[in-house]
Amino acid sequence: MLSKPAGRHVHYGWMVIFTGLLVTIGAHGFGRMSYTLILPAMRDGLHFTYAELGLLATGNFVGYLTMAVIGGLLAARFGTRLVISLALVLMGITLILTGLAETFTHALVMRLLTGLGNGAAYVPAMALGSVWFATRLRGFATGIVSAGIGGGTMIAGLLVPVILQAYGVEGWRFAWFFLGGGVLAIAGIAALLLRNSPEELGLRQVGADAEAAGPIPKGSGAAPLDWGSVYKMPRVWYLGLVYFMYGFSYIIYMTFFAAYLEKEVGLSKTEAGAMWALVGGLSIFCGVIWGGASDRLGRAAGAALAYLTLAVAYSLMALLQVRFGFYLSAVVFGLTAWSIPTIMAATAGDYVGPRLAPAGLGFVTLFFGVGQAFGPWVGGWLRDAVGSFTWPFLLACGVSVAGAVLSMGLKKAK
Repeated sequence: MLSKPAGRHVHYGWMVIFTGLLVTIGAHGFGRMSYTLILPAMRDGLHFTYAELGLLATGNFVGYLTMAVIGGLLAARFGTRLVISLALVLMGITLILTGLAETFTHALVMRLLTGLGNGAAYVPAMALGSVWFATRLRGFATGIVSAGIGGGTMIAGLLVPVILQAYGVEGWRFAWFFLGGGVLAIAGIAALLLRNSPEELGLRQVGADAEAAGPIPKGSGAAPLDWGSVYKMPRVWYLGLVYFMYGFSYIIYMTFFAAYLEKEVGLSKTEAGAMWALVGGLSIFCGVIWGGASDRLGRAAGAALAYLTLAVAYSLMALLQVRFGFYLSAVVFGLTAWSIPTIMAATAGDYVGPRLAPAGLGFVTLFFGVGQAFGPWVGGWLRDAVGSFTWPFLLACGVSVAGAVLSMGLKKAK
């Protein structure tokens, strides 16, 4: 039975955490990261400006921002299994409908709705590590879930260029169709395998000191959820400020990565896609690496080091304008891409505890989402104004350095 532990020595939390990995493959890898590869073809097919393309990304992030907060609360109230499954269904349908867009308004509405599903699926999935794993393993477990972002990005990087070439000028439509179908398949797997908490199965968290004593009665330890405690913690607000810096900076790099390499540098779609697949492949491991590092070094030092590494990636893309520089930037970014979300998710769990972890992460994601909403628009506007992506990438670098400075002010959970 799926509702029972898989074996005496294999905690069901591992099944949950690897299902969370699949969720992030669909929610972030297919639903969001694929956009950077489809963007140039959509521009050619629908004759959008770069500012309009940036607004499409902003619309997606507005939807994400809305449900990141509400979705975290709903998951804490109704359970991650139901919320994640329904959110993925919404994403799958709206990704398919994006492929039918004929106007900017149609595309914008679909990207907004996809963002709603994205936020409601991704935030509860990233909180699974805090729900199912004790503090000493929390960063590592969260890193496994975030590996799905890189996995989905790699799959998209390999698949999307093939689809674009196979279907010609309408290839971008079929790319959305295939990605939407993949997300719907993952929704079914999530509904089948996810469970809401260890207590639901009569278990303790993975790595809990008391776990050797055996299972605990189902439903034990339940207490009314103190929602107000999340919003009354100054350190949670500060964590949100730190997370804002990542949202604003990384999304400039992500959104205009392929457009810069294809339209400004002159690389082919195939080479830009291969480079994006390299980012995705390397980033599969970055959440585990950086999450584990934050378990050992502390969340503050881990986040600061990650921010500085990201700043290097952005500056390389802006200043070392040769093939070697582009590939080096992609490698550095790939090895660090999801470091900050992993560390922020673990830190939120440290601050508010397992049961409120989805709500806590949802709240700090509000700040992250605001950064994401403004980043593409500012980056697109700046590119249109100066005629080059160099300055948007340098802006991302500066904001990332500010994130490193602010990270050193993160307080250790009591």
